[in-house]
Amino acid sequence: LPPLSPRLSVSLHQCYTLRGAAPHEGSGSQFDMKIRELQTFFHLDVTGILNKDTMEEMKKPRCGVSDIGEYSVFRGRPKWNKNDIKYSIENYTPDMKRSDVDIILQRALKLWSDVTPLRFTRSSSSQADIKISFSSRDHGDGHPFDGPTGILAHAFSPSSGLGGDTHFDLDERWTKDSRDFNLFLVAGHEFGHALGLDHSNDRKALMFPTYLYVNTNGYKLPADDVRGIQSIYGKSIL
Repeated sequence: LPPLSPRLSVSLHQCYTLRGAAPHEGSGSQFDMKIRELQTFFHLDVTGILNKDTMEEMKKPRCGVSDIGEYSVFRGRPKWNKNDIKYSIENYTPDMKRSDVDIILQRALKLWSDVTPLRFTRSSSSQADIKISFSSRDHGDGHPFDGPTGILAHAFSPSSGLGGDTHFDLDERWTKDSRDFNLFLVAGHEFGHALGLDHSNDRKALMFPTYLYVNTNGYKLPADDVRGIQSIYGKSIL
């Protein structure tokens, strides 16, 4: 097995839950088993070998939260114990008009409120449950970004402190269309984490970990995501 590049090694350990797995251990090692888990998650041929298809999947732009499977919730099922959630926008990307960012983030939150009793209200930073910001590299939360492509964003599950906070990599180019990275799609995904959902291995789900552009006109949450969020908060009361 060839040595991993530093960047890919970081991706392997941070995003695919392979901490402690040594790539030079023999067949049947923890590393082999974790590679098999990764291949199963992404519906690849399960070989236990870090082959071309597996490497290509790992190199795709993606969320920075580690993978688990199908629709899933974080360990301990963290959730907001209220339906009225406040959010704040701490700063902006220079790639887009501020008014466009405001509208897009509001639309991304609405994906989740459309199918649950949750309601989102913009507020000041001191009162916000979900603080949204654009940052680069090491930004003080213990999960540094890695520059263009790679990790696009991450969010923390519901709790006090950092809980709910949603961070976008400032080094990416953010757009409202198919160019580069569509902010609406990435934000919708990260807000799922901020509400308590983990990743899904359903490639059609918004909570699938790697980025894939789809037409956002009239976009609605896929069924897997709806089932996931309703398992935490119930159905919309409207």
